[in-house]
Amino acid sequence: MTAPLLEVRHLRVEFPTRRGTLLALDDISFDIAPGEVLGVVGESGAGKSLTGAAIIGLLEPPGRIAGGEILLEGQRIDNLPYEQMRAIRGRKIGAIFQDPLTSLNPLYTIGRQLTETILTHLPVSAEEARQRAIRLLQDTGIPAAEQRIDQYPHQFSGGMRQRVVIALALAAQPKLIVADEPTTALDVSIQAQIIALLKRLCKEQGAAVMLVTHDMGVIAETCDRVAVMYAGRIAEMGPVHDVIHAPAHPYTAGLMGSIPAMDEDRERLLQIDGAMPRLNAIPRGCAFNPRCGKATERCRQERPELQAAGTTRAACWHPGSAVAVPHAEGASA
Repeated sequence: MTAPLLEVRHLRVEFPTRRGTLLALDDISFDIAPGEVLGVVGESGAGKSLTGAAIIGLLEPPGRIAGGEILLEGQRIDNLPYEQMRAIRGRKIGAIFQDPLTSLNPLYTIGRQLTETILTHLPVSAEEARQRAIRLLQDTGIPAAEQRIDQYPHQFSGGMRQRVVIALALAAQPKLIVADEPTTALDVSIQAQIIALLKRLCKEQGAAVMLVTHDMGVIAETCDRVAVMYAGRIAEMGPVHDVIHAPAHPYTAGLMGSIPAMDEDRERLLQIDGAMPRLNAIPRGCAFNPRCGKATERCRQERPELQAAGTTRAACWHPGSAVAVPHAEGASA
């Protein structure tokens, strides 16, 4: 067994407000091994991006880590001073965000941004840094990299800018890459190219990847394992094929049922009734119980922990029996 590169243990994130403290992440635990791609999926507001932000040390104030620990290569990083964490974030952790324009400085050429990152974290000369930057652009599929390295971000298309961001994330040869919705702003054909690129580069470099997305198609195509989040907790986690084809948690089953299938003749898409609870109104017991067609009194009173459910682990009192899509009757497209 390969030792985990990233270990997240009982992570808890809070947001203090004038009306009380909001619990945004509640007891999140998972590992990622070198070379593995872990997908994190769920509805908007489930806590996916917040988990990534906590790992890379970029929580927006007043958000704070209130419990648990995060270890990278066995070293705890959640309690490091800002400057130490900044050095690790550039050297050992690479980040890819949804909008490449937020990651690139419009006043500097992409070559300057790449070479500065390389020079900051790797013991190389300025010329070696420039040559490495050109190779990174070539590896990420940017044509005529030798000429385009001296251009500015606005001279690149959205897909090309995202490739530059991936090159920037890989510049210092990080051990972990946190990719937060890296393909959402791109059209479908470019999405496929970026996904293939990310998989290839990370396998070649042996980096661990945490891929945050709401797109199950991206998860199915890219990931080795998947963690399904709901209301700040992990509802189900396991091998991506098993979670997609034999979901044990009713929420996961609902997500799978809402995806149109090419081999089925179905007039209406299935849906999960209701909406995810607000942080100040998370119900007692299982957070999903108000939307679940299989909820029992125990579900409404006791909160389940992740437990074995076949080849996956599900936070459900009735795992495995939940393969039917909840509240599917009468669902509208």
